Amino acid sequence: MDMAALIVVIGVAFFFTYTNGFHDSANAIATSVSTRALTPRAALAMAAVMNLAGAFLGSGVAKTVSEGIIETPTGSKGMAIMFAALVGAITWNLVTWYFGLPSSSSHALFGGMVGAALAGGIGVVWHGVVEKIIIPMIVSPVVGLIGGFLVMLAILWIFRRANPHRAKRNFRVAQTASAAAMALAHGLQDAQKTMGIVVMALTISGHQTGNGIPIWVKISCATMLSLGTYAGGWRIMRTLGRKIIELDPPQGFAAEATASAVMYVTSFVYAAPISTTHVITSAIMGVGATKRVRAVRWGVAKNIVMGWFITMPAAAIVAAAMYGIVNLLFL
Repeated sequence: MDMAALIVVIGVAFFFTYTNGFHDSANAIATSVSTRALTPRAALAMAAVMNLAGAFLGSGVAKTVSEGIIETPTGSKGMAIMFAALVGAITWNLVTWYFGLPSSSSHALFGGMVGAALAGGIGVVWHGVVEKIIIPMIVSPVVGLIGGFLVMLAILWIFRRANPHRAKRNFRVAQTASAAAMALAHGLQDAQKTMGIVVMALTISGHQTGNGIPIWVKISCATMLSLGTYAGGWRIMRTLGRKIIELDPPQGFAAEATASAVMYVTSFVYAAPISTTHVITSAIMGVGATKRVRAVRWGVAKNIVMGWFITMPAAAIVAAAMYGIVNLLFL
């Protein structure tokens, strides 16, 4: 029974990573596709490869997920909590994907973990939730917004005398690099979150001691994220690439460069699991505001931000309900 539960939880964790990939593929490539810097399939292939590479760049975020959010549960209850947390996150991913809403797969996972833990009577590391999730959730979009605005202003000043058509052509080429950097950062952040969940499941089942990440876990999580990315999340891509603002190549480059820089700093310096969705969306808003404030479709932006705030509670509620079902039927 314990082995069967472990297999189920790991399988569901891999499926969550797959949904994370196609849900968040827009984060890395929406701007490049909307400015025609890359064709959709070429962009997806590049993003899949860079996601795979990014997953092997570090382990700080994975350790934060496995140790800093909830106390490690034990036994069958622990497996039920992990399963319920993942179901809550997957459900929210699918709902927001259907409506084309660029919400955070990361915060869906964290909300699921907290909701399932509370339902199962397991302690939540609240200071970890506040320091590693809530504060970065508030600060990173603000940094992305301001950073995108300032980077775009710098580009406009530096290239103020450049030929507009030549500048756009060159930035279209530069976007290949910025989109690759964005995809690498996405792999660095999001693959590690599932690695942390799998490590917790292995620890609960007694198959692992310590917080090291086995190589097969890294390879499996990275592969599933890449496969999901290549599947593509076209609904969300349309929202990010066109509905917030009509982007041109310099704006797309500025947004991607800003967002990827924020993610590298938070991953390597703070080991904080931030949302790639929050950062790239806010960077796009900041970049668009340099043209004129009304150039940003703030009604669309408002709906997106509202979705950010309800992601964790919504996933937590679904996860708590799922734990109740599992507890009733199997425990």
